[in-house]
Amino acid sequence: MEQTLRDRYEVVIGLEVHAQLLTNTKAYSSDLNSYGSAPNTNISVITLGHPGTLPVMNRKTIDFAIRLGLACGCNIAPQQHFARKNYFYPDLPKGYQITQDTTPICTGGHILIRTEDGTQKSIGITRIHMEEDAGKSIHDVDVYDTLVDLNRAGTPLLEIVSEPDLRSSSEAYNYLTEVRKLLRYLDICDGNMEEGSMRCDANVSVRLVGAKDFGTKVEVKNMNSIRNVQRAIEFEITRQIEALESGEALTQETRAFDALKGSTISMRTKEAANDYRYFPEPDLPPITVTTAQIAAISKDMPALPHALFERYTQTYGLSDYDAYNITDQKGLALYYEALIGFTKNYKAAANWLMGDIKSYLNEQGVDISSFPIGAERIAALIELIDQGKISNSIAAQRLFPALFDSTETPLEIAERLNLIQSSDSSVIESFIAQVIEQNSAEVERYRSGEKQLIGFFMGQLMKVSGGKADPKASNAILRQKLEA
Repeated sequence: MEQTLRDRYEVVIGLEVHAQLLTNTKAYSSDLNSYGSAPNTNISVITLGHPGTLPVMNRKTIDFAIRLGLACGCNIAPQQHFARKNYFYPDLPKGYQITQDTTPICTGGHILIRTEDGTQKSIGITRIHMEEDAGKSIHDVDVYDTLVDLNRAGTPLLEIVSEPDLRSSSEAYNYLTEVRKLLRYLDICDGNMEEGSMRCDANVSVRLVGAKDFGTKVEVKNMNSIRNVQRAIEFEITRQIEALESGEALTQETRAFDALKGSTISMRTKEAANDYRYFPEPDLPPITVTTAQIAAISKDMPALPHALFERYTQTYGLSDYDAYNITDQKGLALYYEALIGFTKNYKAAANWLMGDIKSYLNEQGVDISSFPIGAERIAALIELIDQGKISNSIAAQRLFPALFDSTETPLEIAERLNLIQSSDSSVIESFIAQVIEQNSAEVERYRSGEKQLIGFFMGQLMKVSGGKADPKASNAILRQKLEA
């Protein structure tokens, strides 16, 4: 599509994120909440909705909802009421979902994202409400039949509904990235879209630039990654603009995303709220959220990625790039926090974490939780460099690898391997004498005005000394000898 045509339209996007909660049991029963079990094993008469059974609220679901609401700056309702959302589908054994309709636990609030130009943008939160998941229909095992696994039925969910504040597929991508990061920092959801523990429905419409009314909204489902959400939105934007330009009237509908073809496919016309025949859940009494409960959860809140980012850039002087990459994963941020508890060289700590440590993790295919070297030992390595006892290159090439095979301190290893740099002028002068003797031609060139050769001589000095000559002291003595 020509960019000039695209520029005539404004994209309006709102996202609905469903996050499965990391509770041990389901939302309204004691059935195990576990991914990967054999089909139809984590079920009971309550999950199946047999007559005479009664749901019991999992209080952990409420606690997790409050944690997320506090993290997003939401208003938290004191009274929690539940409703039945009625519809028929093979993987919905009760014929309804227990959810919240007019009384969500959280309203308002926002999530901050970084736009393409590096600025911050606040994306409003309409509501966060509690509900239960449906089961799973499986279409790709049996050629002729659809199979149903009800293990997922009754799993506690939080649905996070954004305001229609997103204006591009990249903003949607960044928003979902921040939502997933927040869920993981709060330890309430693992955010694994491939396993379905975090799912997203995208509501997409377009309108002419300057128009006040929203265009016809289309809901897109069936995206199993954040990247595919972005791809689906991009396709839908193009499809809608082309349809409008050709005079076609858009239909409010639900469409599925075909990841292989990169296109959306019409599934059904979009349901309205009255199609679900919401009515109050008769088997669950209202639940009160007290100020004491909120205060206790607030006191136990972890440091959140946005706050850490601000501290790392404004207080510790890290670049936006370093701060963003450290806070991208909770484990990395926790390791960095531990590291700066032992050293105040914040930049060096970031460099080691995002450099040698991250390279090791990538090579081994593991995350930071499996890194065998404690933060205190890495901080001690940094201290040796800061004290001028070893060089950065020696630390990276010889000392850091040695840490994996020994319980000794970095200083003990450096002494055992004879890596400690010498600042003794007589020792350094003996090394320099060897360099000058071995490179007489380069010495004459230096004395003739090619002062850039100082780098060459420093390299030769490090080679002759085995990296043990203190660079700062050596540079001054080397220049003196070359000028003589």
